[in-house]
Amino acid sequence: KDIEFIESYYFNKKEDTRFSSSVGKFVGFTERGVKIAAAWNNNPSKLSRAKAQKEVYCLNHVQIKYDNAL
Repeated sequence: KDIEFIESYYFNKKEDTRFSSSVGKFVGFTERGVKIAAAWNNNPSKLSRAKAQKEVYCLNHVQIKYDNAL
């Protein structure tokens, strides 16, 4: 429960849009990013894919990464 999946999208070296598993939706940081986030949040398949990434990637790899760090 302490793990967060974050997927960020950049345009011209500025963060445009981000998905955070703790928020559970896409958030836009620029005018363009707000429009993109709204479109992605209204797309059920895009949103459910992003939500599933925490379990698919993070939870399956956290123990391996933790063990390697020790």
